[in-house]
Amino acid sequence: MKKAAWEIAVCAAVLIAFCLVCRFTFLNTYTAYIPVSAPKAESLRRGGVKMTSDAPQVLHGEIEVHPDYLRVPVHPDQAGDAFLRFQDENGEALDSLYLRVDRFMTVYDMQTGGFTGDSAVMIAITAFWLLVSGIMLRHFFQAKGPEFYAYSTIYFMGFFLFSLVTGLTMLNVTAAHLLKPTQYSMYSVYSVINSASTRFMLLTLPLVVVFAIAMGVSNVALLRHEKMWLPNMMGLLLSVALILGEGLGWYLFSRDFMGSEWEGRVRQTLENTVATVFVYCECMLAGSIVCGVKAAKHRPAPDKDFIIILGCWFRKDGTLPPLLRGRADRAIAFWREQKEQTGKEARFIPSGGQGKDEPMAEGEALCRYLLSQGVPESLILPETESKNTYQNMDFSKAIIQSVNPQGKAVFATTNYHVFRSGVWASLAGLNAEGVGSRTKWWYWPNAFIREVVGLLKKRWKQEILFLILLIVFFGVLSMVVG
Repeated sequence: MKKAAWEIAVCAAVLIAFCLVCRFTFLNTYTAYIPVSAPKAESLRRGGVKMTSDAPQVLHGEIEVHPDYLRVPVHPDQAGDAFLRFQDENGEALDSLYLRVDRFMTVYDMQTGGFTGDSAVMIAITAFWLLVSGIMLRHFFQAKGPEFYAYSTIYFMGFFLFSLVTGLTMLNVTAAHLLKPTQYSMYSVYSVINSASTRFMLLTLPLVVVFAIAMGVSNVALLRHEKMWLPNMMGLLLSVALILGEGLGWYLFSRDFMGSEWEGRVRQTLENTVATVFVYCECMLAGSIVCGVKAAKHRPAPDKDFIIILGCWFRKDGTLPPLLRGRADRAIAFWREQKEQTGKEARFIPSGGQGKDEPMAEGEALCRYLLSQGVPESLILPETESKNTYQNMDFSKAIIQSVNPQGKAVFATTNYHVFRSGVWASLAGLNAEGVGSRTKWWYWPNAFIREVVGLLKKRWKQEILFLILLIVFFGVLSMVVG
């Protein structure tokens, strides 16, 4: 994550330098545009246009008549304010410009928000967001093997989507401003930046609604097979939260507004706060889903020395339920595939301690199942003390180091649990990849949401802090530029 942050910082520095070089080398003139009708432009072409200034010592300019606008290149002479008026040959007022020149000879258009070199800034901002999306995507794909199991990969994918949408939106506005400057002023750019979260939220509305409906349907199916308690309702709660969030956002964004400029800024701040919170959660959810699916479908290389099987609840008679049996069968399948392809026999580490309602340790129950499936006892190294996934990884690592410190490991668990398990393995210092077993279609979506919640639970302070920073940024931007 730090490397990506440095790359983004370098991109920002290079683009800022680009803007400064453009501004102080060859972008010394500000060009204003005044829209006029085609017949009026033809009349002005014949009769001419008169420009007067209340401060001719501050700046001077020329007038170019185009088919549907006047182009006015302005050259600054000294710092100060100037009010330019434009009239036709009959003295009829056309329009006016209120311009300000600072001590660096930069001209600011107080009516449109334009300034000297604004096109270069727009291009730089567009390039920045597109480069950020490229950096995020590259780091996401570079995270391979055990390195993939990290919180940073969620950020890479989630904010790749956000920065890509923002960059494409900026590209559209930049192109519109360059091609049709009379219709798309710099205030259009400010509006896009200010409402980036809102635009992302509205653009992804159809996908969010479809996802929420699908999640709700799978959760209802789950509740028909399982008991109704809070962990089994996470998917349904998420669906309701997504629909309510989109509904609230749509309500705020679509209301007509009549009020003062200050009230408008407060309203815009509220809208952006809601959108920022929603989009942040949306990005984290999208990143988690992509990471979870990719982790579940990953196929490690057949060169492993150890296969860890993560335990979970089993029946009181010692037999394995479908969920745990699926993990064991997936481990056995990997073991056999590797043996057939390379001739290398890996050792099993069935991992899990004894729960309050379990007749024996989960590792012992898994060991018995492995023996029943023809796995030699000499290849089984049970771990029977762990109480959670982190301890599964930590205690299994101790066994690996005592047998073969350089040995390569793979862990087997249920598909929805692979990514989070990999994160725990990384935190425990175990260099291992995961393989996932399948489960019922109506079970894994809700279970995966539980995994996402569990994954982020350990980092809630960092998540809240980052979210607050985003809210403050867009809130201040709303109050400043409206």
